[in-house]
Amino acid sequence: MAIATFAPSFCCTRTEPTQLPRFRLTHSHKLRSQTRRLSVSCRLNSSNSLSPADNNNNNRYKLHDGASSQGRRNGSPVFVKLPEDSTMIGGKVKRRKAMAQSFKALAAAGVEGVVVEVWWGVVERDRPGVYDWRGYFDLIVLASNCGLKVRALLAFHQCGSGPGDPKWVPLPQWVLEEIDKDPDLAYSDRFGRRNMEYISLGCDILPVLRGRSPIQAYTDFMRNFRDTFRPLLGAIITGVQVGMGPAGELRYPSLPSQKLTWSWRSRELGEFQCYDKYMLASLNACAREIGMREWGDGGPIGASNLMQDPEHTEFFRTDNGLWNTAYGNFFLEWYSGMLLLHGERICREAETIFRGTRVNTSAKVGGIHWHYGTPSHPSELTAGYYNTSTRDGFLPMARIFGRYGFTLCCSCFEMRDVDEKQMNPFSSPEGFLRQLLLAARICEIPLEGENSATSLDDAAFQQVIKMSKFYSEGLEKPSFSFNFLRMDKNMFEYHNWVRFTRFVRQLSGSSIFRAKLDFRGDIRPSSASDFAKVGLAFAYC
Repeated sequence: MAIATFAPSFCCTRTEPTQLPRFRLTHSHKLRSQTRRLSVSCRLNSSNSLSPADNNNNNRYKLHDGASSQGRRNGSPVFVKLPEDSTMIGGKVKRRKAMAQSFKALAAAGVEGVVVEVWWGVVERDRPGVYDWRGYFDLIVLASNCGLKVRALLAFHQCGSGPGDPKWVPLPQWVLEEIDKDPDLAYSDRFGRRNMEYISLGCDILPVLRGRSPIQAYTDFMRNFRDTFRPLLGAIITGVQVGMGPAGELRYPSLPSQKLTWSWRSRELGEFQCYDKYMLASLNACAREIGMREWGDGGPIGASNLMQDPEHTEFFRTDNGLWNTAYGNFFLEWYSGMLLLHGERICREAETIFRGTRVNTSAKVGGIHWHYGTPSHPSELTAGYYNTSTRDGFLPMARIFGRYGFTLCCSCFEMRDVDEKQMNPFSSPEGFLRQLLLAARICEIPLEGENSATSLDDAAFQQVIKMSKFYSEGLEKPSFSFNFLRMDKNMFEYHNWVRFTRFVRQLSGSSIFRAKLDFRGDIRPSSASDFAKVGLAFAYC
């Protein structure tokens, strides 16, 4: 048995390097299985106003590694994504007691772990290089003590639609101040509308953030995360998903993220996000390089989102559409190429930072499927995916992920063509997903699946299993896992919970539940049927 004692600083600055964890490891030769139990006793050290002691957080924690894997014999592990507002600014877990009971229920049902969104706008909120990890450490410890692993999603994007949204998490305050000084740090469409969800990739390597470039800011954040949580990496924190755009996805904000839950039904084409001065400078330079200066003045004319039928646009229409001309190819190659370059830059930095930590790194691709049945795939093009009826736009992304050892994460696993085509005949979530899964198979990269919207009916769960088999069947060593979106009070309602736990057993290959919870939160062995009868009024709400 390995026992590690460490005392990291959870509030630190870039100018004052993070205090590295101190280890004291002892080994026992009485280990009888591959499952390890890692007991980590930690003392949160800090200073000034950010001290965890201010929140009575001088506790000693015991973390358990390997508990959840006992319930899964083979198959694909299931993780559950936590609510966006699971932690609060100031280092507290929101509704801690209810969260702990919910974690115990998930662990007892055979869930492998939870996905925690780690917000840039929370951790590095007030000053560049000053990081406050307290709430996330407490949440991760809580999950571990309940027998769950953790996947951390490093979220460099905005959450929610505005200050009135209860899930509102903006970019760091100091970043917003820089955007106020230079609005071109934000994406812009041809109407001059700014999108504040994510910093424009046009300034990726320019020192526009108080002497640092956005890539340097993301890199410093990842490095500090690694140094702060190093004792937990690989044992408790088994995965790190690196955000690369709006909603954490490698794409442009062609539509506001809050619209993506219903935009396929309104068939919105999206707008090209290439009108900030940094993107225009790049486009202009590329056009000059090939001797076509007139191609560098802006995005395509006749690609209006105002007309939601691509056949009524000059750029996207099937017959003589500009997308299928030399100009269209030039622009789309540049537009998608800038996105690929952005993804590769972040992958390269993340691979270097997390090398040797035994965590799995991943990145997510957006589920843009509502024009998949058209030749030009307009909503994919505006999102940055140069994917048409004659060109595979996802294989280049998969190759980049494979080059740096990344897992590909994608959504739409619960969606069926037969349902979506009733509202939008051009939509094909299954066609989109199959193409993406084939790219992952060709590049031999692991896959993380997700559902697009919380759906707790049997048809949705069976569709997830069907699409997971499409990826895994025939592979010698398939590596598939599923992130369920997301934990809320509806999930724990009796009939929904029965369906969810049945799905977990089917996907993970677990034949029985590991435990049963009563209203006091005690856990004891139980059958699946007994567990399903347990009242879950204590669960997260």
